[in-house]
Amino acid sequence: MEDRTTAIGRQIRERRRSLKLTQEDLANLAGCSPRFLREVEGGKPGVRLDKLLDVVEALGLELQITPRRAR
Repeated sequence: MEDRTTAIGRQIRERRRSLKLTQEDLANLAGCSPRFLREVEGGKPGVRLDKLLDVVEALGLELQITPRRAR
């Protein structure tokens, strides 16, 4: 089972690739470093939320917080 940070990183990588952007391209659009993107896409826990939101926005995505469904 994929953990949350890995799942977020995978979704960001898939979106970046679908837009045919390199990590460097996206870093320029989001105002962060390619290293930061490697960390996000690699599922590193503890990345800066403000930078992550910049990446999400640059990809035309949105981060949504919703109540968890009962199990």
